[in-house]
Amino acid sequence: MIGTRIARIGGSLIQRGPWGVQLRALSVTSLAKADSQRSALSTIWVPTGGITANEDEFGHGKLIRGGFLRQAHSGIFQLLPLGLRVQDKIEKLIDKHMRSVGASRLSLSTISSEELWRKSDRLESVAPELFRLKDRKETPLILSPTHEEEITMLVAGIVNSYKDLPIRLYQITRKYRDERRPRHGLLRSREFLMKDLYTFDLTTLEAVETYRQVSAAYRAFFDELKLPYLVAEASSGDMGGDLSHEYHLPSSVGEDTVINCDSCGYTANDEVAALRPPSTAYDGSESPPASHFRVWRGISKDRKALINAWYPRSSGASAESGLNLHAVKSAVPELDATIEDPLPLWGASLESGTTKVINVVDGRLVPVFESVRDQLPLLPEDLQPYQVEYSTIDSTASGGGLNLARITDGDACPRCEEGALKIHRALECGHTFQLGTRYSVPLDACVTIPRSGIPAAAAEEGLIPGSRIPLQMGCHGVGVSRIFGAVAEILADEQGLNWPRAIAPFEVAIIPAPDLAEDSLRIYDLLAAGDNSRNGLDVVLDDRQRSFVWKMKDADMVGFPVLVIMGRSYKENGTCEVQCRRLSIKETVKLDALPEFISNLLDQLMVLVNLDTLEPQQLAQVKKQLDEELEHLTTSFAQLHAAQNKFKDCLRCVKSRAAAPEGSNSVLVPLTNSLYVRGELADADTVLVDVGTGFLVEKKLKSAEKFYESKVEELGNNLKDLEVIVQRKQTNARTIEEVLRQKIMAGQGQGDQQA
Repeated sequence: MIGTRIARIGGSLIQRGPWGVQLRALSVTSLAKADSQRSALSTIWVPTGGITANEDEFGHGKLIRGGFLRQAHSGIFQLLPLGLRVQDKIEKLIDKHMRSVGASRLSLSTISSEELWRKSDRLESVAPELFRLKDRKETPLILSPTHEEEITMLVAGIVNSYKDLPIRLYQITRKYRDERRPRHGLLRSREFLMKDLYTFDLTTLEAVETYRQVSAAYRAFFDELKLPYLVAEASSGDMGGDLSHEYHLPSSVGEDTVINCDSCGYTANDEVAALRPPSTAYDGSESPPASHFRVWRGISKDRKALINAWYPRSSGASAESGLNLHAVKSAVPELDATIEDPLPLWGASLESGTTKVINVVDGRLVPVFESVRDQLPLLPEDLQPYQVEYSTIDSTASGGGLNLARITDGDACPRCEEGALKIHRALECGHTFQLGTRYSVPLDACVTIPRSGIPAAAAEEGLIPGSRIPLQMGCHGVGVSRIFGAVAEILADEQGLNWPRAIAPFEVAIIPAPDLAEDSLRIYDLLAAGDNSRNGLDVVLDDRQRSFVWKMKDADMVGFPVLVIMGRSYKENGTCEVQCRRLSIKETVKLDALPEFISNLLDQLMVLVNLDTLEPQQLAQVKKQLDEELEHLTTSFAQLHAAQNKFKDCLRCVKSRAAAPEGSNSVLVPLTNSLYVRGELADADTVLVDVGTGFLVEKKLKSAEKFYESKVEELGNNLKDLEVIVQRKQTNARTIEEVLRQKIMAGQGQGDQQA
């Protein structure tokens, strides 16, 4: 059989076969499909349309309507092609920053054993959230919600020498948690994708340095998303360890509460937020003093202690809304805060005769607590006849008064004198833990310190030669699925989703009128090609057989950062309309300027939010990003201007030479900066032209003049475009600076009023 070869000329295909040449016209769909290097929506399964928007629709609803995912079961979702592209881009961004700290990627098993989790003494504390199963031999297994046990056992079985350290291993894998109430789509699901970096060091000091490096990589990762974020001091919880930070994206649907100071920048999860001791106390002069007491009841983990938390009553607040439960747990570590109704459980324990009541008293109530305790409901009415043992906790371990009240806006900062605290609802998307030896001790991940030639770090920490030392561990997570859902939630508007450039399914979507099919391919190639000054753009062509209006609405729903519209202006004068919804830009651009214009748009694209909703710390962060971009742009502007001036000087020289009288070939030749000698031109009509790349090209005077004129004009156009971008960014920076100034002044005013 004689084969067939296909070659491309312009916008058509020439099919060469044994019987000559046949030229055939193709539709835009078949053209796009013929070139596998082009991305076309006709070749991607994007099931949009047909789903009615709900009232007060969250970002998750738009992810479904935009064709990114579908729900399979409660809290479990199927990713569709567009959703997978977003997820893949998040993973690639993570890979980039994990490489920056020298981490190697691996993949651990999804299935773990109950025996291993029992060995680490973590099984019972997380048992309610585990998916449990058994194999045919009745071996108890679990679907891993996290992999500390597995990675520790892996390293323990391989690493025997301190010379193998440090070790930094990470994976991006599916995890499972049997959530009681899955909600908000990817934000609280039962199956989710996470990145976990596990670090192993010999000494505590080395582990702290590793933690610092990872924290820097995390900040760089979140910086690339171009979204305001908060880094908060946090609790390690069941993970263990004593150093922990969370990375939050502020959102009204966030389940976490983060507080930060408008002066010193102190930021913490409300679980660990430091509280100032109560500044005022009731002295018993008010009547009746018992009316100032509010009680919340809890129970100990062994069900033998009823815990009464007494704190000041605030008008309109429910018993739980005004209480800082984390402060109660700090005072009574054995508290089981997961029990909503403790009385039936505690009542059932009364028959054993070993029950007790622990009264935890806010420092403001201590002066009157003993005098009014007979008026207080220390026990529920139906349990009054029983005799129990009472004890009271009314101070911290250091002797200060307890502050059991929940932090509210305007409370004094515990770290500085002048700052006021602000409360944020936020979505936790990353978490770093320094675990210490929490897992290496029970799972025997150890190395032996040599008897001679002890490492300097080990000697500095006082490790004993010949001893067997548990490894210092760290665990650092990023919620891939959570970032996916959180970004959709935060940036969505009435028209649809809005993706940051770094994780958008495509950076640019081309939407051509039906009769501009072949022209759209040339625009695609122009944008995707790239050159020495920029990379090619991530482009998709909407070549589906749908109406022009439908495609426009669908593009808004999907949330492509930039749209290139080929319609009336293209037919009339060969220009494209460029739209960027988040920057409120809609401009007509010539084809030769299109790649650079779109690249500049994408470079300056950053989250546009209501500045009044951001706190000073977030505003300062956005301002810092703008200042850095402005510094880079102004430097580029100065360099372009200097290059243009050099070309202008060259142009003047060429013109002066062309205008010189015939036979006037005498010139001064520079030998040094100050020494010149007379010379004669051998060829007065030919010059060497500096083309700007370190190369000299021989040209005739007229040709050289045209070359320099074109360079001056080209750089002039570039300077004009860059000047517009600089002016926009300067305006944005001034706006943010003014809002930040007003917020600081308002905060100072509130502080003066409180004083």
